[in-house]
Amino acid sequence: MNADHERFAEWDAAYLFGALSAADRLAYEEHLARCPECRAAIGEVAPTLGLLSRISPERAQSLLLATEPESPPAEHRARVLSFAQAQQRRRRRTWIIAAAAAAVIAVTAVGVPVASTLLQPPSRTVALEQVIDAPLSASVTLADVAWGTRLDMTCVYGPSDDAPADGWAYAMVVVSDDGTESVLSTWRARPGTTAKLSAGTELPASGIAAVEIRSVRTGEVLMRTDADAL
Repeated sequence: MNADHERFAEWDAAYLFGALSAADRLAYEEHLARCPECRAAIGEVAPTLGLLSRISPERAQSLLLATEPESPPAEHRARVLSFAQAQQRRRRRTWIIAAAAAAVIAVTAVGVPVASTLLQPPSRTVALEQVIDAPLSASVTLADVAWGTRLDMTCVYGPSDDAPADGWAYAMVVVSDDGTESVLSTWRARPGTTAKLSAGTELPASGIAAVEIRSVRTGEVLMRTDADAL
């Protein structure tokens, strides 16, 4: 076990939620590079975040009101004593994540803005610029997460007389620092509509050189982030 593991053993949930300060985040990432136990913990907890996004507002409320499981009966305690501490730590970590996510979902469900950014990973929003004349405007938010970068894009489509009845097909493409291109998502949209989509890449945000919107039909770049914006 890494010598400073005890100090960082309970930091995984805070790290995944972006609740650490910049200094603590850097210290934890340096620790992760040399601590297999904490890397394994991150791997266990990260999938839970995706599952929590599916929780309904009703279920979120019940999570906020729920209590942790009761202790086992006295006659069974001897059998579980050998691994009780490990189970308790895992249960507490999952509970913290579930309760925090449930709070966000529940507050959002009743229309109250979530003012706190403690549960949000570090992110920045960048506007895309037109490469060719097209009735499009778009922005993308890049958020650092444990597995890479999450991208949330909003694209607004203006009037167009020559669009087909079912609209045009578009693709979100990420270009890495070494020029590698990856299609993260494709979708179809009609003029006069707004599309919101989310995608992800294993690249860190610092490794992304550009985010593009391309025509699926022609492969032509329609919009692109400014080179200095990222």
